[in-house]
Amino acid sequence: MVRRLRAAASTDGGAGPWRRGRVTAVAALLTAALLICHRVVPNTALRLGSLLESFLPWLALPMAALLGVALLRRSALALLALLLPVAGWTYVYGGLLLPEPEAAPGDLVVVQHNVSDENADPAGTARVLAAADPDLIALEELTPPALEVYRRALAPEFPHHAVRGTVGLWSRHPLTGVRAVDIAPEGITRPWSRGLRSLVGTPHGRFAVYVAHLPSVRVGPGGLASAWRDESARLLGDALAAEEERAVVLLGDLNGTVDDRGLSPLTSALNVPERGFAFSFPASFPVARIDQVMARAATVPHIGTLPSTGSDHLPVVAHIRPAPGTTAP
Repeated sequence: MVRRLRAAASTDGGAGPWRRGRVTAVAALLTAALLICHRVVPNTALRLGSLLESFLPWLALPMAALLGVALLRRSALALLALLLPVAGWTYVYGGLLLPEPEAAPGDLVVVQHNVSDENADPAGTARVLAAADPDLIALEELTPPALEVYRRALAPEFPHHAVRGTVGLWSRHPLTGVRAVDIAPEGITRPWSRGLRSLVGTPHGRFAVYVAHLPSVRVGPGGLASAWRDESARLLGDALAAEEERAVVLLGDLNGTVDDRGLSPLTSALNVPERGFAFSFPASFPVARIDQVMARAATVPHIGTLPSTGSDHLPVVAHIRPAPGTTAP
């Protein structure tokens, strides 16, 4: 069977290993170009650049397929060409696969979760989140009936909380200076409040913590519909740039990956997780992490996921490591 496949795939007759597989070699080089030079893919038509960047780690799949073809064809040329995308993928994403580092005494543990406004089990969701023993829990898509359940369930361990619109923050440590952050795109006219900011005083320093839920994106015949998401990201980026507190933590459902250029107002100013893929959406078969944890004057050594809840997102949990000199509370 293998011989038949090899014969069917061969177009080079008795060509040697350095002449067979030229099409496979070209495909490998194109894959490397998409991985390494994805920013040159234009976003003007169909927002193809952002669409590619949303699933950029998954270029490993065509690389694996090309490897199989190269081995089947016994093509040294294709195998050599594949070294470029493999090296590029390893450089960009290899660090995310490293083991989780040991927690440091001053780490802040945070949980981020879009709980879904259709979640039928908010009490069970609260138990899953609290079981991670975090310092902070950020929630999005809060509805009035579910909000009361979260308040009751989380109050014993997280006595401090703040809610603005449909986003909320629960904390073991005192919250001060709570205010809404306006990140509503101009085209949204209905009541829409999806951002808050609070100061959190911890034993290891004071942080300005932002919780945000950016507009959803959709993939359709017109490509990636992300204009509102991108505008909201710019507004949030402006708010973070104006933040006077040195140490900042951003938690939220940003409806985009850290590779997506639509989030560049945020990723250009904040540190993203150093280890862990933590694909969080959709919960039934996660293919992307759109639930994010970022920080300024602090690093995010690792991010992971928690067990599934009644939401269509998986919760993510991360460690925040303050930079030396973070202001004492």
